Amino acid sequence: MFNRFRNNGPAILVPAAWTFVALSYQGITTVRTLTIAHGIMTVLLVLFAVFSYRDMKQGALRTWWYVVVIGVVVTLTGLLGLLYSPLNGTLPAIALGGWMILPAVGLIDTGRRSGAAKMTTIAPAVLTLCGAGVFYLMDKSTMAQLAGLTLVGLGQTIGIADAVWRY
Repeated sequence: MFNRFRNNGPAILVPAAWTFVALSYQGITTVRTLTIAHGIMTVLLVLFAVFSYRDMKQGALRTWWYVVVIGVVVTLTGLLGLLYSPLNGTLPAIALGGWMILPAVGLIDTGRRSGAAKMTTIAPAVLTLCGAGVFYLMDKSTMAQLAGLTLVGLGQTIGIADAVWRY
């Protein structure tokens, strides 16, 4: 069962995470809820990195293993910012930006190395990076932020769904 979750879980967890982020930017979640989510995400990422290392030593999978490991640090950065009193919004913002950019790097590397269709590797990376640009460079209105988060979530969901289906 663990291997099944490890292999297929990201196709559920990635869109769920971006939906959760979008809800938090609408004020629907609390700081406590975000803190708990960061803690759970950190544990899941560490477990994934530890138990997947043997299977992820070469090629694009190695890049993705590094994405996960660096993602642990990025997520811990966000967690520290949420635990800090008064709330340190800079550290969660760094974590958010990290999770916008890191998977794009993995998608680009996958597209470069594999025979996977560019529409399921490079195009999602472009969507993800465009979403990050909209989120950070456009006005800070809720609509602009939600548009950016939607592009990021859509790009990463396409990429991970294809990876789960293909591999």
